[in-house]
Amino acid sequence: MHATLPLMHNTTFPMIRRKRLETLQINLGYKCNQSCVHCHVNAGPTRTEMMTRETMDEVLAFLRLSSVKTVDITGGAPELNPNFRHLVKEARSLGVHVIDRCNLTILEQPGQGDLAQFLAQQRVEIVASMPCYLEDNVDRQRGDGVFQSSIRALRELNAKGYGRTDTGLILNLVYNPQGPSLPPAQTELEQAYRRHLGLEYRIVFNNLYTLANMPIQRFGSTLISKGQFNAYMRLLKDNYRERNLDVVMCRSLISVDWRGFVYDCDFNQMLGLPLELRGKSRTRLRDLHVDNLDDNPIVVKDHCFGCTAGQGSSCGGAFGT
Repeated sequence: MHATLPLMHNTTFPMIRRKRLETLQINLGYKCNQSCVHCHVNAGPTRTEMMTRETMDEVLAFLRLSSVKTVDITGGAPELNPNFRHLVKEARSLGVHVIDRCNLTILEQPGQGDLAQFLAQQRVEIVASMPCYLEDNVDRQRGDGVFQSSIRALRELNAKGYGRTDTGLILNLVYNPQGPSLPPAQTELEQAYRRHLGLEYRIVFNNLYTLANMPIQRFGSTLISKGQFNAYMRLLKDNYRERNLDVVMCRSLISVDWRGFVYDCDFNQMLGLPLELRGKSRTRLRDLHVDNLDDNPIVVKDHCFGCTAGQGSSCGGAFGT
């Protein structure tokens, strides 16, 4: 695995500061039932990092004391954490909106037969990986058989009411480019997804999010191996748009790793760049006072151009055209 952080230290990315904290993004661990080419976490079946029940309770204690109303749960495959459902139930009991970043194929894993029903009962918003609507492209990026498994999962979620306008059960899909290129226009691609998935498979969903691939971890290492890293960084920098700075997710989100340490975003977490707060370079969530975050500088490196290039990119999709 090639390290990309040493290639991004001399950054020209502008300094930005935090706004009001709205979202707590929790990484429950790096174990996953898949090993996707574009993964910025380097997640996979052999990873052992996993958030404990004790650390989850620190997350819940923070939610009780703060005004944060959205918890964004990610991984790896977060559902593989044995305490995933505990966190979801407790957060929902506090009136917090919960997002599950789901790879879809997890619904067919042993012990997950009732996962779709659980998510629907808790009214969890699902953000599901679906990097293309064509089978060959998906299997090339995520592994043989993943597309058909994803289709079966989407049909099960639709049957539970997800993606339908009359249920309030939100199902959003996520597109990632196949290689070192920027995503196409989100609106037009969403229409193509709706046509193909609707006509071929009778699948419905609420929104499509287009995300740029981050030049870190597995994807960044692949770029280096293929001699494409520098060209991809040039592409991101050449398409930088200053107006996207105002809406990047790190202004209103913090990321918590499986040990309970805090970062400005999930990408910084994967690079080992912790949130810096008043001279302290390593802060646990249990020691964080939310009011201290206002106007705090955000740790930036060259990978941040990935969020500001072109139409922009975040965990909530593109910012605009």
